[in-house]
Amino acid sequence: MKILRAIDELESLPGPTHLAIGVFDGLHVGHQAVIAHARGGSHETGGSAVVVTFDPHPVRVLRPEKAPRLLTSTRHKLKLIEKLGVNAVLLLEFTLEFSRTSPEAFVEALARASNQLSQICVGQEWTFGANRSGSTQLLEEMAPKMNFRVQTIPPVLVGERVVSSTLIRSAVECGDLGSVAKYLGRDFTILGTVTEGRQLGRRLGFPTANLRAHNELFPPNGVYAAKAWLNGRQYGGVVNIGVRPTIENDAGERLLEVHLFDFDLEIYGQDVEVAFLEYLRPEQKFTGLDQLKAQIRRDAQKARNVYYECTTLKNPERSV
Repeated sequence: MKILRAIDELESLPGPTHLAIGVFDGLHVGHQAVIAHARGGSHETGGSAVVVTFDPHPVRVLRPEKAPRLLTSTRHKLKLIEKLGVNAVLLLEFTLEFSRTSPEAFVEALARASNQLSQICVGQEWTFGANRSGSTQLLEEMAPKMNFRVQTIPPVLVGERVVSSTLIRSAVECGDLGSVAKYLGRDFTILGTVTEGRQLGRRLGFPTANLRAHNELFPPNGVYAAKAWLNGRQYGGVVNIGVRPTIENDAGERLLEVHLFDFDLEIYGQDVEVAFLEYLRPEQKFTGLDQLKAQIRRDAQKARNVYYECTTLKNPERSV
């Protein structure tokens, strides 16, 4: 999958060109439906399916005080999009100057740079351009003049709920990860880069990877059975999210640590993606390291049992 950084780079892709446009935070089932239409069109015509998205989140630039905590960082989102089988992502830097672009000028620029723009796929409520003045109605008006089609995708329902990034954020914060998985069409995951910690886990016999998370939204504090992917390989594990009350944590910041089963390699600086299988217990303070170690051993055994019940190592699901 190619990563493009400017609209003019669309000319490097073979046509006809099929665009799926949106912010796509979380890449939930509604977002996937939009992208699927672009991908399907490209398969029919032999052209290119391109996801057009933005960094940072537009609200962070226009109304930073109301900016949501992201379900997926740009880095994570690109990895998830790649698995959807598109040819390229056009990742546009969202700035105040860019926000002043008229919707007509934005569409004209996309059409001009594309090799035979065939269709634009967007969600039904999508707005764009200066002051969010562009709409699907405007796209419909421009389409015949510029010889492209508009595919407007209605909201996707799970049960009676309209799937949205806002709905998913609320469910994650409440720890309702079963519903989150239905809304996402996959397990909720956190992508993080391994950083060096105090190596206390190693001294306790349970080495952990401390993750600098790229997500901005965590489930509730506590201990979870998990599975994780490193360099395309899946591992079972146990995760702790919280402030480590038994261990000194002057900053009081929420930390994410994962112990991977049957693994003891140095992986500083590498990306690990973690999925949460089952909530095991809340975070708690212990009277000493011996008590903490005993509880970690119980947590690890329970998490290992959960992992083997949920998955099989003979045919592991692939991720990051």
